[in-house]
Amino acid sequence: MSINVIQLVQGALTESVLQQLATKLGVAPEAAKRVVGMIAPAMVGSLMNKASSPEGARGLFASIMSPDSNANIVDMLPQLVHGDGLQSLLASGTRLATSVASEDRINGLSNAVAAKTGVSVGATHALGGIVTTAMFGVLKHYFTRSGGNVGQLPTLLGHQLPMVKASMSEDISTALGLGGAGTFLTGVAAQLKAVSSHLEHPSTAGGSPSVVNSSLEKIVVEEKAASKKWWWLALAAALALLALLFGRSCTTQQPMATAPAEAPVVNSTPAVAAQPASEPASAPAAVAAPVPTKDALLTFTVDKLGAPAIAATVGSEEEKAKLLAALTAKFGADHLNATITVDPETKPASWLDKLDGLLPLMQLPGAEAKLSGEKIELSGTAADARNGWMDKLKSLFGAGFTIGTFDVKQAVENAKESFMSAFSSLKDDCAPADVAKVLNLQVINFRTGSDVPPQDAQLALAKSAEMLKSCQDTGKTVKLNIGGYSDNVGLASSNLTLSKKRAEAVRAFLVKHGVSADALTAQGYGDQHPIADNSTASGRFANRRIDFAIQE
Repeated sequence: MSINVIQLVQGALTESVLQQLATKLGVAPEAAKRVVGMIAPAMVGSLMNKASSPEGARGLFASIMSPDSNANIVDMLPQLVHGDGLQSLLASGTRLATSVASEDRINGLSNAVAAKTGVSVGATHALGGIVTTAMFGVLKHYFTRSGGNVGQLPTLLGHQLPMVKASMSEDISTALGLGGAGTFLTGVAAQLKAVSSHLEHPSTAGGSPSVVNSSLEKIVVEEKAASKKWWWLALAAALALLALLFGRSCTTQQPMATAPAEAPVVNSTPAVAAQPASEPASAPAAVAAPVPTKDALLTFTVDKLGAPAIAATVGSEEEKAKLLAALTAKFGADHLNATITVDPETKPASWLDKLDGLLPLMQLPGAEAKLSGEKIELSGTAADARNGWMDKLKSLFGAGFTIGTFDVKQAVENAKESFMSAFSSLKDDCAPADVAKVLNLQVINFRTGSDVPPQDAQLALAKSAEMLKSCQDTGKTVKLNIGGYSDNVGLASSNLTLSKKRAEAVRAFLVKHGVSADALTAQGYGDQHPIADNSTASGRFANRRIDFAIQE
């Protein structure tokens, strides 16, 4: 059995994990996703290069099985990206990456990817460390579960070649010291195949070659070939004679099986290619089936009468049918308000087998819940400790699930920390895209119905004004549109009016602190263009936002 390493790594970095990483690193989630999409295949290519010699494969396997590599990384990653856990991940990633390539090569990869994506080198390097840690953890999990050995590592990496080919570019190949991308990708498969054969069957060769190149496959079988040449010739002659006698003894004449013309043909055939005629040596390695990467999703909001509005995304028609049957049995077909979508890229719904325990919560007036993969967020009356649903769900789902409530204060504090960190590292070239990106990290959490910027947001706004004024004083004025957005609670017309007042209030604050009024416009959009699900507290919080966009 093989695995698709790249897809498993990308699957481990779920949308929620990428969102958290992006916030901490001061980049947009989509930009972080692009970085991961380029670094993952590049690192697999580097692993392939490392494993293309016996010594390299042994060293790489030792790193994979070392304490720095966490076989449970996929399950633990959502928790590890917080606080000290992130620093530990980055440290492990650095150590593991330098076991594959030199520090200069890893830095070169970060520079190449940063140039392609527009993400800072520092953030790209950090994301690369997370990708590397996840990749080693995925490989350790595979070898631990399958009882695999070092000889199987080159073969497994060889199976990743189609995915690496699709993404490897010349500049990234050069940065990693692989030479030309085409040359590397053409030759590495044979090298990995030879190394795997040598490590799986060490008796084939009299010694361990220190360098694997285009001639390694011959080295594996040619060693001692000269001393055995006449033995092979004698054996071939004997086989030919037997075949001739057998053919003549048959009552029905059949074509004679032709023995090899000469045994030395073995000398020019790679050991790993010596197979029966019915199994061509050139048969391509099987490519693992694509692995779903999205978390199965279930959200519900219960109205005052105890009727839920349910939305779900699952990975198969079978899961949809099972979910629909359970909901229909509970609420009745005539009273069921549910939208269920099937997306083949979605992982199996791990919460589906626990659905019976969730059904009573779906009747609690005012309850809200979001289940995404193995993460459950409660809000509304579901989050009220007096109702006890937090403890009930922890008991129902077990330690494999993260269950909690949305903490507005903590979300604001996290955003403030990300903004201040990005602000301090922003270059002074006043690139509009970079400025807008940093400004959008701050959260201005207006009180309900208010258009006055709250006290806890004014420090970040003052820093924003300082940044914009500094740019205009050096002749690099950044012109921005300030957009106000709301969630979908209340009347759409009222939300539109309030969102416009909030955008205008932010503009007035910046102008008061020295930013040119001509550089700023303000517009309200109400509940248009939501960036999150309004059915949960965290989603509504994300949608109630001020957005800075470059004026067109």
